[in-house]
Formats: sequence, C-alpha cells, structure tokens
Amino acid sequence: MIGERIKKLRGQKGYSITELADLANVSKSYLSYIERNLNKNPSIHFLIKIANSLDVPIENLLLGIDEANYLKNTEEEILDKEWKKIIEKAIEDGIGKDDFREYINYIKFKIWEKNRK
Repeated sequence: MIGERIKKLRGQKGYSITELADLANVSKSYLSYIERNLNKNPSIHFLIKIANSLDVPIENLLLGIDEANYLKNTEEEILDKEWKKIIEKAIEDGIGKDDFREYINYIKFKIWEKNRK
C-alpha cells in the first residue's frame, strides 16, 4: 500500500527510483523493497524524507491521496474566514512559520508569567 503510493507519486514527479533515493538520501535498495511491498512497515523517518522529496504531505503516503484530501478539507473547515485572512495577510507581509512559532511561544510565556504573579 505505502509502497504503491510512493511508486505512483514518484512516477507522477517523473523521478527514477535512483533519483528519488538520492533526493531523499535513502538507500535505493530499501526504497525498492518498500515500493515492491517486500517491506510494508517503513520507519516514520524514512517516510518523512520521501514525502519531503516528493513535496507531498506525509498523510498522502500513509492514507492515500483521497483520504489525505478528506483530512485537508476537514482542516479547512476548522479555519474560519477570519483566521484565513489573518494568515494570508501575515504571509503577504513576509511573516514566516518560524516567526509565528516564535510569537506563539512569546504569548505562552507572557500568559505563564501573568499567571505566576
């Protein structure tokens, strides 16, 4: 299953097995075993490398594209229009993910500091 998904996505990207293995910095033989379903339980570390190299969310490898799209649609329902606008504006202004994380940590610290007093 996972191997078939990897092979399909690799084909869609036009990568040979050697190219994907090189991009992901994984063993070509191990990748081949996974694609041929000789090993059906790859490590999460391996899957992250492959997903990143194929430029897809890891959910696409674990669940398949249809299921991953379902999750994506469910996630989108969680974010209302106001949140989406805030995020889009921040991105337009050049604020990156790391900036958001740093700001969130700052807010958490300020809340902790306030509650400590």
